[in-house]
Amino acid sequence: MTHVLVIGAYGSAGVAVADTLVSHVGDDIDRLTLVDDGDPAGGLCILRGCMPSKELLSAAGHHYQARHDHRLVGETPAMDLDAIVETKDEHISNFAAHRRAAVEKMAKQDSVELVRERARFVGERKVRAGDHEFDPDYVVVATGSSQFVPDLPGIDDVEYLTSADVLDATALPESGVVMGFGYIGLELVPYLAEAGVDLTVVEHDERPLDEADPAFGDEILDIYREEFGVEVRTNVYEERIEQTDEGVRLHLDDGSSIDAESLFLFTGRKPNVDGLNLDATGITPEGEWVDASMQATATDGVFVVGDANGREPILHVAKEQGFVAADNVLAAIHDEAFDEYHNVHHHVIFSGATVYPYARVGHSAASAADAGIDHVVVSREARDDGVFKTKATPRGLARLVVGTDGTVLGYQGLHYHADVMAKTMHVAVEMELDVRDLPDRAYHPTTPEILDSLFRNASAELDD
Repeated sequence: MTHVLVIGAYGSAGVAVADTLVSHVGDDIDRLTLVDDGDPAGGLCILRGCMPSKELLSAAGHHYQARHDHRLVGETPAMDLDAIVETKDEHISNFAAHRRAAVEKMAKQDSVELVRERARFVGERKVRAGDHEFDPDYVVVATGSSQFVPDLPGIDDVEYLTSADVLDATALPESGVVMGFGYIGLELVPYLAEAGVDLTVVEHDERPLDEADPAFGDEILDIYREEFGVEVRTNVYEERIEQTDEGVRLHLDDGSSIDAESLFLFTGRKPNVDGLNLDATGITPEGEWVDASMQATATDGVFVVGDANGREPILHVAKEQGFVAADNVLAAIHDEAFDEYHNVHHHVIFSGATVYPYARVGHSAASAADAGIDHVVVSREARDDGVFKTKATPRGLARLVVGTDGTVLGYQGLHYHADVMAKTMHVAVEMELDVRDLPDRAYHPTTPEILDSLFRNASAELDD
């Protein structure tokens, strides 16, 4: 009797696993148990991640464009935080209800059980959830991630606002210091700036956007400083923080300090596995503890997917990992070889209040060089395409990396609608299309004209 148990069944990765396996119940699988104690249930992305944040960024984007368009006259309307949060809550409630309904529908099938309790291991593959104890053949862990709080002297003695707090805030401080300028900070800083918060950001390196070629990090620094009025302190690290009568004081390693009313802690997330008692399984969540098959390296039969494995905490990756893990559970049942998950790099950061998003698909120029691939690189400034000027969004750039045989290797964009173009370029990269075969005829005048310019210029480089 084959029994599979999924911990974290309401999240995107857990749903992907359950949705794949449920059709095999009664055939390859005799029993499927779905465990999740989320309250309200719905998964991180829907409740506290990418979906609610886009509600806020949409408002910030409208405010930014109204504020910057010289063709509009009069005072820019203020952002109504109550209305923003109310609208966000309404939409998220509907999204979460849809997710719950999907999981509960699966649980109505014979031999499928939904347990609304917190789960923890009590043996190698033994799981306790509330008063229930299970001894399944296979366990899939899909418990997502939680807020990472850095080990900074004084951090436990100050109040701070996380991304989750910002999502629910109907009032904001007049000033703030931001720790964390990764994807969370890059997205939420412009929202806070448009809402009227005077911000100072701490950036450890010379520029943000570690995955990007330097030109993109430099450009986003300029945009945040010049368009959003944000002070970004680069090449500095936090040393300690303290509470003051007026708020907080953050001390930096260059001897300076920053005073602000509030601290915004956008320092990323970590795998949410602390309460699972993984010691009971022999698993230590450190290093390469989950392999490309999504199975934990220390024990057979335990798979870990999505944010919980720490490999790449992003929604579409979590879902794809869930599908691979489910397929590998079935492969294990039939004593077949496992598939491995190796995804094409595909990230979108909704930076610049969604007006100037960053997208990368496949190789950057730097990663192609590091991989030893012979290639050519072509770039295009957004201001060189009139369509961006007519939309009052003339900043940013795009870049295409192409192999010397013509194969499209990668695209980066930091410009209006770069997020929308990511899917087109994902198809080109994953299908290994030849840039000389790509159509050069975007409907005029639309923003994909910037892609046409890249295709033409890359083809010309190859001809030369």
